[in-house]
Amino acid sequence: MLRLGLLGARGYVGAELLRLVARHGGFSLELATSAEAAGKRVGDVIEGTPFDVPFSKPDPAKAAAMDLDVAVLALANGESPKWVDAFQERSPRTVLLDLGADHRFDPAWVYGQPERFRERIRGAMRIANPGCYATAAQLAIAPLLGRLEGPVNVFGVSGYSGAGATPSPRNDPAALKDNLMPYALVGHTHERELSAHLGIPVYFMPHVAPFFRGVTVTVSFQLRAAESLATLTSAYEERWGTEPLVRLSKEAPLVRDVVGRHEVRIGGLAVSEDGRHAVVVATVDNLLGGAASQALRNLNLATGQDELRGIES
Repeated sequence: MLRLGLLGARGYVGAELLRLVARHGGFSLELATSAEAAGKRVGDVIEGTPFDVPFSKPDPAKAAAMDLDVAVLALANGESPKWVDAFQERSPRTVLLDLGADHRFDPAWVYGQPERFRERIRGAMRIANPGCYATAAQLAIAPLLGRLEGPVNVFGVSGYSGAGATPSPRNDPAALKDNLMPYALVGHTHERELSAHLGIPVYFMPHVAPFFRGVTVTVSFQLRAAESLATLTSAYEERWGTEPLVRLSKEAPLVRDVVGRHEVRIGGLAVSEDGRHAVVVATVDNLLGGAASQALRNLNLATGQDELRGIES
């Protein structure tokens, strides 16, 4: 059993990851930190988990001294560096996975999208988990790299769990009722993430809607040369047809159909009459396929286990 610590365990993604770990069978939860729940048994706070371990107050030095095999950083952006420094000093052999954005642009960390970078992730010691929007959008865009002209435009809509548990207008059901709320329309972290890891300019326009979980992205491309629907469809099938957690369909996927699931769904591909403009839709559960499930896959790859261990098909 590998000794695992989850730092920042009470958030939505942390809770989902704990449920996955509970059925995985290869990890022993040794540490779970939460300032608000310190002293309470994890299994009493996180529904669907059997863990007797009590939550601990956040303490980087103490965590780094526990000889953990794996530590997952489920922290607010900007909070992880002090934890990383502590592990680097006291326990450099611990595999670190950051669920936040702090290390997605750091070349010393492997970017953890298995479908695109599986071989880099195997045996990696420092892994940056992709963002939820970025997960879906990259898989929607990647098969057409080399065929595109100009920036790609991504219109995104997320359930309000994507705004986290800290109260704000973007996760307030009353403010979202009968509403669609745009935010961070220029320079969003996922916009920079997409551009950096695809190597092309991407414009991203996020919105939050009054459902709880799941994201959808509608991606609009301009093509260098005229393409048919058949040739573009073949590009997606060749790239993702054998991937276990990518589902392709003729119809545009719906958010409600990915809730509680681990895969990214891509479909609704449409091509303009002149063959120079295409649009495709992708969906993912932002708490699972866009976060916790992907994190567990990355940990499996990093520690030499089957990639899909602990993840239901």
